[in-house]
Amino acid sequence: LGTLVRRPASLPPQPHLPAPFDIQWARDWGAAMAEAAAASLAEEPATDLTLKNTAETARWAAALDGISLAPGHVRTARKGSVTEWPGFAEGAWWVQDLAASLPARLLPAKAGDRVLDLCAAPGGKTLQLAARGCAVTALDVSDDRLERVRQNLDRTGLEATLVAADALRWQPDGLFDHILLDAPCSATGIFRRHPDVLHLKGNAGLGPVTLLQAALLRRAVAWLKPGGRLVYATCSLDRREGEAIAERVIAGAPREIIGADELPVGLAPTPEGFVRTLPGQVAGGIDGFFIARLRRLAD
Repeated sequence: LGTLVRRPASLPPQPHLPAPFDIQWARDWGAAMAEAAAASLAEEPATDLTLKNTAETARWAAALDGISLAPGHVRTARKGSVTEWPGFAEGAWWVQDLAASLPARLLPAKAGDRVLDLCAAPGGKTLQLAARGCAVTALDVSDDRLERVRQNLDRTGLEATLVAADALRWQPDGLFDHILLDAPCSATGIFRRHPDVLHLKGNAGLGPVTLLQAALLRRAVAWLKPGGRLVYATCSLDRREGEAIAERVIAGAPREIIGADELPVGLAPTPEGFVRTLPGQVAGGIDGFFIARLRRLAD
């Protein structure tokens, strides 16, 4: 930092994506998307909140000086510590990007359903499912990672069973009505809020993580009841962690098309029936996510 101050250093007039993302994203998603992604680096993202009670959307949008882009969602430009915002102490909401809330929104789980949230930390999706009255098992690889989930459950007054285990070795005591797998990934989709990820992941190979994603997906499908749904998601803007996995690793479970009427305004399913969120799709920005929904046929 001292060297930069002595130069003195200055920012370029227009932000730009670091290599190789400048070329890769333009190739995969088009020049307009790459330009929107670069422009977003100069903007401080608003904060998205998911509400415990969807029926109170209008109330909390007003109380938090925000807008709602979907039932149970508020986007606010408020600054400062979220712990001091209205509704935090009473557990009325939790911080969760709109894109990150979509996988649970697209899982047709209802009160009383037995649902598995794989790779659950930090717990936003567990909270969404618990708020519906589902019997949620939230699994992650270590108890340390589950501590944040535990804290949010305590704050919101919601309930879930927390399991610290390796999903590649763990065995459930029965089948689940539905499963949500937000798989470990490169996390390049969260670059708006964490631009450092583009520098940390720029030269990282995806071989090991895509093997893990495929293994988790194959394993999870076997834990579904016949007719059950599985939603697979990654917060990555790389096709190898999204579309390629869903196309190659269906594990005997047919794809279930996601409809446009299931998505917030500004988003649309792909021709294949997946969801792909990209910079520039929603006013104010949205994280990059890939989402696919599968269904297990009767044995």
